[in-house]
Amino acid sequence: MQIEKKDIRALTKEQLRNFFVSNGDKAFRGNQVYEWLWQKRAHTFEDMTNVSKETRSMLEANFVINHIKVDTLQRSEDGTVKNAVRLHDDLIVESVLIPTETRTTACVSSQVGCSLDCNFCATARLKRMRNLEPGEIYDQVAAIDNESRLYYDRPLSNIVFMGMGEPLMNYPNVMKAIDMITSPEGLGMSPKRITVSTSGIPKMIKKMADDDVKFKLAVSLHSAVEEIRNEIMPFTKNFPLTDLRESLEYWYRKTKSKITYEYVVWKGINDDKKSIDALVKFCKYVPCKVNLIEYNPIDDGMFQQASEDATNAYITALAKSNIVAKVRRSRGKDIDAACGQLANKS
Repeated sequence: MQIEKKDIRALTKEQLRNFFVSNGDKAFRGNQVYEWLWQKRAHTFEDMTNVSKETRSMLEANFVINHIKVDTLQRSEDGTVKNAVRLHDDLIVESVLIPTETRTTACVSSQVGCSLDCNFCATARLKRMRNLEPGEIYDQVAAIDNESRLYYDRPLSNIVFMGMGEPLMNYPNVMKAIDMITSPEGLGMSPKRITVSTSGIPKMIKKMADDDVKFKLAVSLHSAVEEIRNEIMPFTKNFPLTDLRESLEYWYRKTKSKITYEYVVWKGINDDKKSIDALVKFCKYVPCKVNLIEYNPIDDGMFQQASEDATNAYITALAKSNIVAKVRRSRGKDIDAACGQLANKS
């Protein structure tokens, strides 16, 4: 019976050093291999050119590198790039590169499918098949960094966890991936350029605050009226707005970091005065800004983009209360690459 080999990237640097010592080699060999795995982004053991052939064979006999493969790449007319990413077990997730004049942003996935049941989201129609490993999350970012350098002649500047999955339902792996993305031994990116977007899980928001994370927090709110929120995001029945509010107040007390609310305005759902007033009131609890997101329809059902007038009514009401609000236009429409509404089309 063949034993399944462990992904070598699951080992810490110390564990790698110990592995080499226990196999009669020097500890520094672990440092060398660790650098190849993360900073040099080696896809195979053969890539490790300053490691002896015997050592590479030993690694091959004991481990695998479960590297992602960009299966298909689509470029939109607006410059957005969508990657269909094939994992080692042939499952597919998606990641997106979103360029502007001054920055390039990677939108990455954290799960295959999603644990939650937001009715407006394409990913929610896929059952959650598994969590992504830290290396698989890291690889998405590294691939988009390469694409940013290739197509836009500059390194990746920002990362948002708004692709497939709920990042806080894969907390340990997401945190490990961010540790490597921000480490000088990895991609060396500033945590201030990373935003983790959640649908709002109070216990985990508090845990992030307790863990003293340095990245930014975004919450997919979409309604500050309990009944509407529960209808469009049924899982929120277990996480009422009072609990969410309390966790966000806790977050701000601990981190002093502003929150971004992601908010889509839909026709006939949350485009009325009651919804606007509720959002303005909710925004006053904690320092925040609001991204009003243009919706990318996934079918001809109940969720349709609201009128320009409805969106403007939100902006006017928020501005009157000195709350910063911006309209985020959907990107990559011609390749179906709306960040946060990613779907597996393979």
